[in-house]
Amino acid sequence: MPARSKAQQKAAGAALAAKRGEMKKSELKGASKDMVESMTEKELEDLAETKRKDLPPKKD
Repeated sequence: MPARSKAQQKAAGAALAAKRGEMKKSELKGASKDMVESMTEKELEDLAETKRKDLPPKKD
């Protein structure tokens, strides 16, 4: 499932880094904090690897 906005893609990348131990979970903010607990690593990878070129900054 591809990300729908640049903000969602960025949050998924931060959550993925925390899930892999590359970043502390306590450093997460907003949506990424919820994502790390509720999504699998594979789901986060799918969102995070979305190309940002044609995505809107935020989902309306």
